[in-house]
This record gives sequence, structure tokens and C-alpha cells, in this order.
Amino acid sequence: MFDEMGLYPILTLLLASLVIMGSPGPSTISATAVGAVYGFRRSLGYVSGLIAGTVAVLLAVAAGVVAFLLSVPHGALVLTAVSAAYILYLAVKIATAPPLARRDDQVAAPAFSGGFLLAIANPKAYLAIAAVFAGVSLFQDRRLLDATVKIALLTGMIVIIHVTWLFVGAALSRFLQHPTISRAVNISLAVLLIVATAFAMTG
Repeated sequence: MFDEMGLYPILTLLLASLVIMGSPGPSTISATAVGAVYGFRRSLGYVSGLIAGTVAVLLAVAAGVVAFLLSVPHGALVLTAVSAAYILYLAVKIATAPPLARRDDQVAAPAFSGGFLLAIANPKAYLAIAAVFAGVSLFQDRRLLDATVKIALLTGMIVIIHVTWLFVGAALSRFLQHPTISRAVNISLAVLLIVATAFAMTG
């Protein structure tokens, strides 16, 4: 099968997904911020939600649901408002989190549901994935096979991208034992999350 479609289209698809889906944005920055504030293990639930939500967006794009969703009057506006509200809540939670050295592990980290909500409530995510999905054809005149292989490849990229950003955040957590450094990093990540979201929603 891979001989039939050739290596170049696959590499083109993967590179496009890395650039468009893997660049800093609300989902990836939130994975990094949560990883830095709560550590790798406690952030897995939230990042799993991001992954599941992004895969759901991918499936919606593949099925053509996105065209209907964004054609509904004020549909994109509602999604944007929901996403913005949750991201602001998450940014405040990150900015005000106590240093790791003083943190009670019983304090709940953002949950799977929060990550899933963020991923599916951002209309820009639909547009970015649609650009990648429609931009490369792996099998000419075989739409079902083409869509199936692209879904499999892009799902793998979604997992790799989010886990990589989580690792980056978790690597920062070792520097967050000192209260002053922890507060500065937490606030910086929260601001970066808001800026990345604003850029994604207006760009």
C-alpha cells in the first residue's frame, strides 16, 4: 500500500501536520503549561483529553461535519466564546498555582474533560486540521482509503505533538521549586496561553 502511494506524499503530510498542528497554539501551549505546573503524571488526564478532542476534530473534518458546524448561524462564535472562557479559567488557575515545593498533591489538576472541551471548542483547530487533511492526496480516486490512511497518520502525529509539548512543560517543573521562579514561570505561561489563543482566534 505504501509503495502505491509513495514516500513523498506521506512526508509532505507529516511535515505539514508538524508545522500547522504542532506550532504554538491554545492546545499545545496549554499542554506545556499544565505539564510545568502539575508535572507529567498529573497532567496525563488533561493531555489525554486534548488528544481525544483533537482526534474528534480530525474525524469531524474527515466526515465533513466541520462544514456544517461552521455554517450554522453564530456556530463559530459560540465555539470561540466557550473556548475563550475555558482558556481564561485555565490561565488563572495556572498563574495562581502554588510552587511545587508547597503544593498539596490532592489539589486537582485540570481534568480530561477540560482538555477535551478546549480541543473541540476552538474553531481554528478545525480550520488548521482541514488545511492539512485537504492539502495532500495519498491515493488518487480512492477517497475512502485516502481518508483512512490520513486519519491514521494524523492521529499518530496528534499524539506525538501533544506528548512532546507535555514533556517540555514537565521538564520546566524541576525549576519551579523556588517560589519566586515558580510564580514568574506560571504567570509567563498563563500570559503566553492567552496570547497564543488571541492570535489563533483573530489571525
